[in-house]
Amino acid sequence: MSMKTIGFDLSFPEQYWTSDYQEILPPELLKLISRLHHEFEPRRQELLHTRKIRQKEFDEGKLPEFLDRNSIAVKGDWKVAPVPEELSCRRVEITGPVNSAKMVINMLSRNQEGARADMAMLDFEDSMKPSFLNVFNGYKNVISAVSGNLSFYSSTKNYRLDPQDMAYVMVRVRGLHLDESNVQVSGSPVSAGLLDLVVCFYHTAKLYLSQNKTPKYYVPKCEHFLEARWWNDLFTRLEESLGFPESTLRATFLIETLPATFQVEEILYEIRNHAAGLNVGRWDKIFSDIKVLRNHSDRVMPDRSTINMTKYWMENYAKRVIKICHSRGAFAMGGMSAFTPGKDAEQREEQTRKVLEDKKREAQWGHDGCWVSHPYFIGVAMAAFERKNQLDETLRDFDKYSDILPSGEGAHTLAGLRTNIRVGIAYMHGWNKDIGCVSFDNLMEDLATLEISRAQTWQWLHHKIILDEGMDVDADLIKKIFSEETAKIIKEYGEEERSALIEASESAKKIFLHKDLPDFLATASETV
Repeated sequence: MSMKTIGFDLSFPEQYWTSDYQEILPPELLKLISRLHHEFEPRRQELLHTRKIRQKEFDEGKLPEFLDRNSIAVKGDWKVAPVPEELSCRRVEITGPVNSAKMVINMLSRNQEGARADMAMLDFEDSMKPSFLNVFNGYKNVISAVSGNLSFYSSTKNYRLDPQDMAYVMVRVRGLHLDESNVQVSGSPVSAGLLDLVVCFYHTAKLYLSQNKTPKYYVPKCEHFLEARWWNDLFTRLEESLGFPESTLRATFLIETLPATFQVEEILYEIRNHAAGLNVGRWDKIFSDIKVLRNHSDRVMPDRSTINMTKYWMENYAKRVIKICHSRGAFAMGGMSAFTPGKDAEQREEQTRKVLEDKKREAQWGHDGCWVSHPYFIGVAMAAFERKNQLDETLRDFDKYSDILPSGEGAHTLAGLRTNIRVGIAYMHGWNKDIGCVSFDNLMEDLATLEISRAQTWQWLHHKIILDEGMDVDADLIKKIFSEETAKIIKEYGEEERSALIEASESAKKIFLHKDLPDFLATASETV
């Protein structure tokens, strides 16, 4: 890759430095990115190094634990900054990849039944493969979506936003651990999350405010209150740099890592002047449970299909978020319904029943809203949340220090192993085509669910689990199942996909059989 210096000490892929990209990265923005990188990158690297030290301690037998119960974050009399009016009703938020204009329009618009989400979270993280073109198409789509003029034309249909009737736009930036390899400062990649935030805020903050709206963001993968402090300091410096008052932008942090569940109040305290709320990110949380406790032989997680919000540690984790958020004036958002509509009426009816049951449970506990991954289920989810919000539900009888450590009890089955491997093949098939989420077996499989599948397979192999059917989980069994499931999926997809599916299977098998468990499938964008 040939890099071109494009301003100050920034470099960019030379062949892509065209007028389109120059419009996205004007000189003023280049200067800002460079300055913020120099200010915040050393701390980010320290935080990432601390993650490794913490994981080493967990690998050696330590368990996550609650922090000082007498700290100002816990005992102090504080509230988050007042929530803007447009954020006061978040019953249903739909999420999906930001790089697809068609999908962004569908998320922001009414579905065929006339239901519309309150918010649409345009995602640079789990549902988008961070390829160069995807990232910069995402920036263009965010700008056009906030402007209300996003459109997409296909051979059969024209898609266009109705700016008078669309969901509010939110943006999920990439996590602290991810680098953007194609934008470098002094030869080092910039933080992907910093880049996403700065580019999107720079181009849209005035647009939001001119519409009497608020720039709204989601922040994923936070593991510690000091990481939340890093983000909050970045928010403040960005506002200062562009001449906006503090609290102009609002962020919802996903509580989706096991360490973070023990620091909910501390994280919320750090972002209190920018907080819109916290979200119970159930799928990444399951992945984190496995990853953090990977060496703990007494906590080898059961089949992923059995780990739901009725497990005591998952319920306690959700209620802990609700109790803390509401006591501090912040929203507590529920998790994702990952269904995609089944092929026949009977399947869709069963899915609808399950979604409604799940969302009613979340509403009963006190969540202010939830996520869906497909427009079909917006109306179903909306029906479960009858009130604008439930900030007055403080769960007085719930102990916020209830047990939130995962248990290893449950089934470890051949079917569970097959599911993990099927997801691995299907996901890598999409990944190899630059796609970060795939509809497969009537579920939306994104990076979070792929991470669960590979981490669980690794953990079962590492601990030499004996399946309920009596078989040892070893490399030979995993290779055998990969072969069998690849053959099945080829039949399901068709012979024209044979070579691509074989390639995907080989890629997934290599990942699943890795000697060590990498923290993440990818820690950087793909270099062009």
